Amino acid sequence: MRSVLERMARAGHPPLHTLSPQHARVAYEAGAGVLEVPKATLARVEDLHIPARDGHGLPARLYAPSTHAGLPLLLYLHGGGFTIGSIATHDILCRELARLAGCMVVSLDYRLAPEHRFPTASNDAWDALAWLAGNAQTLGADPARLAVGGDSAGGTLAAVNAILARDAGLPLALQLLIYPGCAAHQDTPSHATFARGLVLEEPAISWFFGNYVQSRAEREDWRFAPLLAPDVEGVAPAWIGLAECDPLVDEGVDYADKLRLAGVPVDLDIYRGVTHEFIKMGRAIPEARQAHADAAWALRQAFGME
Repeated sequence: MRSVLERMARAGHPPLHTLSPQHARVAYEAGAGVLEVPKATLARVEDLHIPARDGHGLPARLYAPSTHAGLPLLLYLHGGGFTIGSIATHDILCRELARLAGCMVVSLDYRLAPEHRFPTASNDAWDALAWLAGNAQTLGADPARLAVGGDSAGGTLAAVNAILARDAGLPLALQLLIYPGCAAHQDTPSHATFARGLVLEEPAISWFFGNYVQSRAEREDWRFAPLLAPDVEGVAPAWIGLAECDPLVDEGVDYADKLRLAGVPVDLDIYRGVTHEFIKMGRAIPEARQAHADAAWALRQAFGME
């Protein structure tokens, strides 16, 4: 991890938060695959559009390791602070999850801030999950075996989706949360300890969230900060994968505790010595490959495949 950080520093790219959102997206996408594992070839990779509540067609990409009907389905929501990230930046990760878990993965391009502020991303994610539940069979998936997952901001959206699914009576097999943002304010000890020099820095967090939420009331809405959800009893079981050297690690542990206190089964893995974004560095960091395997195992268990 230290070697990766040194190489990133030597590359000398401007920090994303110093760019416009549009230029930051281009820069993030340009570097997204540099440290990834090799791109898996799958039996099915298809682009589609999923209707949002306002009629907008949300781009999505379906990955499946086989053409068999009745595969379980994971809706995957990419990270990027609600401002950057796309299907393209998380293509290899979604391929790995489909390959290793033996399930269908649908990756969603929800709308990004600041063009689309809170709660658009949350609404888009829920609209996609509800649509997939109603159209799973048409896609060749099993509507009785659905899960939702994501990393970073996408992990936030996945956690929120799990609560909305419970409220709507939509059963989910699993919520797969990779270093999710969970807190309204960045005031846990890990935000201070890991504020500088470890991939996700404090100025970037402030920039991302400033693009997405505009007021204290929005920050303290549980659809931005699931730790403030009034009740998480009865939500889907969780697998939570955290990076030890990450500003978000404390709130991830806090959310795991919140779920457990509500009687929700939780598997929590903290990967030692790694930073935010490590999940997409499998070529350089063994812990990323371990996390891929652990997440896939959690999906297989939840889907009744083990």
